[in-house]
Parts: sequence; structure tokens; C-alpha cells
Amino acid sequence: MNLEISVNSIIDKDINKYIPIYERLLEKTFNILNINRDAFVSVTFVDKNYIHELNRDYRNIDRPTDVISFAFLDDKNEVIKGDLPLDLGEIYICYDVADENRISYGNSIEREICFLFVHGLLHLLGYDHMSKEEEEIMFPLQEKILEGELSK
Repeated sequence: MNLEISVNSIIDKDINKYIPIYERLLEKTFNILNINRDAFVSVTFVDKNYIHELNRDYRNIDRPTDVISFAFLDDKNEVIKGDLPLDLGEIYICYDVADENRISYGNSIEREICFLFVHGLLHLLGYDHMSKEEEEIMFPLQEKILEGELSK
């Protein structure tokens, strides 16, 4: 299985330290979900203005947010079909909002940035939290993937 991540940044932060962590989290996610496929995901770190525009233009929510995912798959069941490498989609993480969340939740910035990656990745794989039932699946899965990876 070949899993690739492209990590980009339009902000003035050194994000290179997250690349090996994201690679490990991607592999762990695929193992936990029993997905045995080649896959690619793109992650871009953005500022508040950029994510605000994305949130407004694509979700009709006129405020910044911490993470937005654009999945190239519409249904998580599509993941197991075929044998071509999967281009899962794009994850946009706002470092500034993540830093604000870190303070609110009492997390390290590393844990918050990794949480947002896993959260976005699960959205790309078809998971959601629009209902209580979906939350009860997605939220424990996030914690299982992050378990043992970083200190709080």
C-alpha cells in the first residue's frame, strides 16, 4: 500500500514537522479502517481570511473555521471499489484558528493540528457528524486514531 500526502502552506509557519506525523496518521487510519489501497491526500495550511472565504463560498457560513475538507469521493463505500490509487481530496487547516482552539481546549498546538488532520481525513473518507448517530461513530474513531500519537 502506497499512501502519499502533499503538505503545502500559504502561511509563514514551519509545517514540515507535521509531514511525518501526518504520514503515520494516514497509515494508522487506513489500518484501523481496513482500507488496503494506494491513496493520495492534499493538506494546505491557510490563514483566517482564506478559510473564511472557503467557508463562505462553499458552505455558506460567513466566518472562519478550523478545517475544511473537499472530498473527491461522495460515499465512503466507494473507497473499497476498484484498484486505482485514490485521490481522496483536499484538507485546508487554519493554523490561527487551530491555535485559538488549542488555548480553549487546553491542547498543544501539535495535538490540535493533528486532530484537525484526522478530522478532515475522516470527512474525506465519508464520515460525518451531522447527526448524533454519525457523531457516535466519527468522534470515537478520531480519538482511536490519535491515541498514543501526541501528548495533550
